[in-house]
Amino acid sequence: MKEQIEQISQKAKEEILHTNSIKELYDIRVKYLGKKGELTAVLRGMGALTAEERPIIGSLVNVVRDELESLIKEKEEKYKQEELVKKLEEEKIDITLPATKIKRGSKHPVNRIIEEIEDLFVSMGYDVVDGPELETDEYCFERLNLPKGHPARDMQDSFYVTSEYLLRTQTSSVQARTMMKNEEKSPIRIICPGKVYRRDDDATHSHQFGQVEGLVIDKNISLADLKGTLEVFVKKVLGENSKLRFRPSYFPFTEPSYEVDVSCFKCGGKGCNLCKQTGWIEVLGSGIVHPNVLKMNGYDPEKYSGFAFGTGLDRLAMFKYGITDIRYLYTNDVRFLNQFDRKDETK
Repeated sequence: MKEQIEQISQKAKEEILHTNSIKELYDIRVKYLGKKGELTAVLRGMGALTAEERPIIGSLVNVVRDELESLIKEKEEKYKQEELVKKLEEEKIDITLPATKIKRGSKHPVNRIIEEIEDLFVSMGYDVVDGPELETDEYCFERLNLPKGHPARDMQDSFYVTSEYLLRTQTSSVQARTMMKNEEKSPIRIICPGKVYRRDDDATHSHQFGQVEGLVIDKNISLADLKGTLEVFVKKVLGENSKLRFRPSYFPFTEPSYEVDVSCFKCGGKGCNLCKQTGWIEVLGSGIVHPNVLKMNGYDPEKYSGFAFGTGLDRLAMFKYGITDIRYLYTNDVRFLNQFDRKDETK
């Protein structure tokens, strides 16, 4: 059996030396060292040996196995190195060639407006709060002075899920939630940006759009505070030369209520197609918080007063960036979004 092992060793070593690839080495390993290999077969026949011969033959088999494994590994490393050198020679990279331009993402114009507004109001001491988009009738209407059957509910064509739940038609519901959550009934200064939903769908309206509303409640809050706040807001977002015009209006949750127009930033108030030759563009609604709203949400209208305002984020984005169709904001077209990076770079 010792001679048989030496013959297997000699034969295997010769075959290893004459291999030309890693695959041939693998075949040799299987042939001699695998489960059904020639050297393994010798070990299985050791049962026929005497007790004195078994350790001698076993030790010899292990020595031969180690020698063959070592030779195979050495040869394998050599072939791997040769393949690497060959691959490097065949796949050289010319670093002087111009690189392929990497496309980068771009912030959505509505996101830009939201960040700009949040930064402004946070710097003025406001908190940014949010609330659920699936809202109850109580917070969306009743706590904002719109009881069931109120005719003003017809001003907003709503998406009702059940008789009690609907997709919120304005972020004013967050204002009501914030007032109710404030158990100490201390002063409030918040803005609440978010998505709202109404049954609209045309070039200037969408069934889903962004809105930001502001609410301030404190002692001795007046229309002058509202006017000064909105002037800072409009000048920051739409330009330092912007002027405001207040027009009396009606909102159930404010009294008095005002529509706020801004001097046309395209023509400077001279009249153009954007402002329909009037020199003014309507941008938001506002007013002094109605005493009923304060009372229903736990505030004493004899001690506290406040103002509220709201505007469409999509509408501001359209004005600021000259977007003609609100539906462009939801196309997810990279070509459309990339324009706004260039606009920022030219500022």
